[in-house]
Amino acid sequence: MKLLSYFRGELFERGIHPPPHKEATATRPIRRLPYPAQVVVPLAQHIGKAPKPIVRVGETVVRGQPLARAEDWLAVPHHAPVTGVVKAIELRPSARGPWLPSIVIDAQAGATQEDLWGLPRDLSSASPGELLQMVWDSGMVGLGGAAFPSHAKLSVPKQAHVHTLVVNGCECEPYLTCDHRVMIEEAADLVQGIRYAMRITGARRAIVGIEDNKPDAAQAVSAAIRQAGALPEGEIFVEQVPTKYPQGSEKMLIMALFGHEIPGGTLPVSLGMVVHNVGTLAALGRLLPQGRGLTERVVTITGPGVARPGDYRVPLGTPLKFILDYAGAPAEARQVILGGPMMGQAIASLEVPVTKGVSGVLVFRQEDLARREERHSYPCIKCGECVESCPMGLNPSALGMLAAKRQYETMGSHYHLGECFECGCCTYVCPSNIPLVQQFRVAKQVLRERAAA
Repeated sequence: MKLLSYFRGELFERGIHPPPHKEATATRPIRRLPYPAQVVVPLAQHIGKAPKPIVRVGETVVRGQPLARAEDWLAVPHHAPVTGVVKAIELRPSARGPWLPSIVIDAQAGATQEDLWGLPRDLSSASPGELLQMVWDSGMVGLGGAAFPSHAKLSVPKQAHVHTLVVNGCECEPYLTCDHRVMIEEAADLVQGIRYAMRITGARRAIVGIEDNKPDAAQAVSAAIRQAGALPEGEIFVEQVPTKYPQGSEKMLIMALFGHEIPGGTLPVSLGMVVHNVGTLAALGRLLPQGRGLTERVVTITGPGVARPGDYRVPLGTPLKFILDYAGAPAEARQVILGGPMMGQAIASLEVPVTKGVSGVLVFRQEDLARREERHSYPCIKCGECVESCPMGLNPSALGMLAAKRQYETMGSHYHLGECFECGCCTYVCPSNIPLVQQFRVAKQVLRERAAA
């Protein structure tokens, strides 16, 4: 596909090239995971305030029926992932650690589990405001992992002017291939979702950035764009960018596509751009015409400890134990990570459910852990490897030493801790095995708590 002359991107500085480990799932079609006997829907599945339950214990609900109502701009509603009976509204384990209010539903035995809520609608004449409300009603959040409410990200400030929608199809995290498979198998839905996002934001062009190690995805999306023909919303292009971690960060992707650096403390909208993940837009392209809410998502289930790796369509609220039993993960000691190995989070309980922001479930065997556990942390040797790898140009070594002394205010005010998006490059390259990114997460949390107090 011919690209216009304004594409003059350049490979961002620093970053790393970790082994991809995608071969086990990248060529396998998406499969549907069976429905569990019970799902757990946490109310806090996204950045922002949790919605309010609108169902009661003992009530029968159908798949797709609203369960919780958003009462805040940064909240989204939740919908029933299965047809069944509300067993409880109570505290349940979460990936973040604390138990969170959740809606527990026992699936109805023998139910077909088809979507029974929502009516098809013609969106050809819908206004941008009406489309934005539909996005909000769908309960959509960023499916790339950030889980930021999609309607809030698509809402352009009055003083801003958006000319470009940047569609993030990089998926640079090792092991993860859910976005890759969505681009191949649901390219038409993706193009439709891009069109909705362009109408909402007023963007006249959209660029789908895909890493050059996914040529089949680039071909599939390009074919879907050609099939759509001339679009009244504007033009859509596909641009392959060099494979490098963390290319999937919106700041890095904009640098790779346009050569523009987003100023510190600002968002892409300051440059007239809005960035969205391919999985998010493909889901919107499928759900909005049907008038339905988000009840499932594609999740990569893989790792050395998985016998049947692949990308699965998983009902939200499915407990990890059910997933791992189905995927053939061994019952002996193991580590389970939600997300990718660079930015993901290890969990302590298999009762934790899949939520909207979970893009991957990685399982490592005891022998995999043993090799890592042999590495001990040592004092910083001032080698500068972390400085050379940090894509934001920060000094992780200095930040780590300040964190060890609990000088969190200095980290924020003098060393730009807020610019760190926790990609994990510094931890990956550190020869002393210092858990730098974990220290930065603690520092940020402390600063947030102090600011709130």
